[in-house]
Amino acid sequence: MRLIKRLLTPSAILFATGLAMPNLGHAQTFKVEKFDIKADGGTDYVAVESATGRVFVSRGTHMMVVEGATGKVLGDILNTPGVHGAGIATKSGHGFTTNGGDSTVTMFDLKTLAVIKQIPVKEGGLDGIMYDEPDDKIILTNHSRPIGTLMAIDPKSGDIVGTAELEDTAPEGAAADGKGHIFVNNEGKNTIQVIDVKTWKATASWPLAPCAGPTGIAYDKASDRIFSGCSNTSVVVDPNTGKVVATIKNGTRVDALGWDPSKKLVFIPNGGEGNVTVVHQDSPDKYTVVDTVATFAGAKTIAVDPSSHNVYLFQPERGAPPAPAPGATPAPGGRGGRGAPGPIVAAWFIVIKQ
Repeated sequence: MRLIKRLLTPSAILFATGLAMPNLGHAQTFKVEKFDIKADGGTDYVAVESATGRVFVSRGTHMMVVEGATGKVLGDILNTPGVHGAGIATKSGHGFTTNGGDSTVTMFDLKTLAVIKQIPVKEGGLDGIMYDEPDDKIILTNHSRPIGTLMAIDPKSGDIVGTAELEDTAPEGAAADGKGHIFVNNEGKNTIQVIDVKTWKATASWPLAPCAGPTGIAYDKASDRIFSGCSNTSVVVDPNTGKVVATIKNGTRVDALGWDPSKKLVFIPNGGEGNVTVVHQDSPDKYTVVDTVATFAGAKTIAVDPSSHNVYLFQPERGAPPAPAPGATPAPGGRGGRGAPGPIVAAWFIVIKQ
């Protein structure tokens, strides 16, 4: 992909949704703004730095930094091949990206966005990343072989300080409870594994049926519940028993999950339908869908800023793929051999405001 070092000021397209809520007790309006932030590259995770309102947007070979409230592009971190996501450790002043293309983690300065160093990860399979604030660790979930791994990095030094072997080669999201445990979704096994942060060993595995393909995850301290985002049916788990205590109907192609603890709202991005299922936590074991907010087809990752209560997604819009030359055989490529994707015609940074 061609990297763009100087980015254009984004233009905004504003629209609002005021759909009728099925439960009037939680009725509210969600306003949606879309900004075309330009530049090349696909996407994976988005991450928000609540202290500044900045959002880090993965773009395949670089990480764009966007002002969440306005969609203004503030910077770009280059040379992150196959980047999946960012972990933001505001306390230490450092950020980290997972680069699947060369199996490195980029450590950078949050103020200047200057790269500090590249951290090699021999296990490979770099994918998910999150900041475990209670334990002050950057956590990686790696699609490594022959077995998936969860890895901890000291956010001050950038040193790898712990590695846990998992039961699946497709670990996705991770969340910490502040009590010495990290919960990680295993997409292939449809389980949550519990990792002890002192020993870096898995201590339990909980089946998530009827969930299929768990990806995004969040933990709520107040209600002591885990939320796992899944295709069609997401689940709520009691970490004291490992049992599913509630289910939530949502859409397809879910690849993340957002939680706003003060609003008691779960946000589930449905890439297949191009919308977000918004769910209110009525009690620890009762959940009500209060809205389905239209976003953009394919937008399947999400981040919630607990300070501003803004919710962020990103998805490039592609035009028609180029037609093959007369008599030429179309080149295989893309998912399922559907051929090469079309060119990016817009890069939609999407903000849901409450």
